[in-house]
Amino acid sequence: MAPYHVMLVHFPIALWTTAALIILMRAFSDGALARAADGALTFLLFLGAVTGALAFMVGLLVWPIEAVAGSPLARNHLLLAIWSLAYWIVLWLLRWRGGERVWQGTWRWIMLGLAALGVGLQTITGTLGGYLAGNPSIVSEVVRRLGWEVFTTFYLPDWILILLVIAALIMIALGFIGSRARA
Repeated sequence: MAPYHVMLVHFPIALWTTAALIILMRAFSDGALARAADGALTFLLFLGAVTGALAFMVGLLVWPIEAVAGSPLARNHLLLAIWSLAYWIVLWLLRWRGGERVWQGTWRWIMLGLAALGVGLQTITGTLGGYLAGNPSIVSEVVRRLGWEVFTTFYLPDWILILLVIAALIMIALGFIGSRARA
């Protein structure tokens, strides 16, 4: 099953990378080309979610779950694959339900930030998968310098936990501001 998983993961990677480029273009432009590309964004994110779920399911068949549970690298890859898939599904639902409002005001910058985070998640997921397939990349050295050794069970450095708490508080505040503005 490993060759099928390796082949399948390239579909969501390509779709999500294209979606991130469209978000980048749309965040900085209201031109005709940016609007036309944005017309395909929801569908690209949907296809990415479907192919990502399929690649994830096939990936679960590559090794017995006991082997995955026994390897910190495999556990980290599985964890980040779940996060990547869930994250891109949330981004798809946000774009689908938010419509054109996601390109107005501060929301366009939030979309750009979310796209950057999504690309980061899929990059690290792919890096760990590459290690498992015997194909390491330079990205692992970057995450190592940020405080995470990819061969140990995943943990969050303290500075990441602080950033997550700050981001959560900002999102809660934006939610309250948005709900009061509608009322």
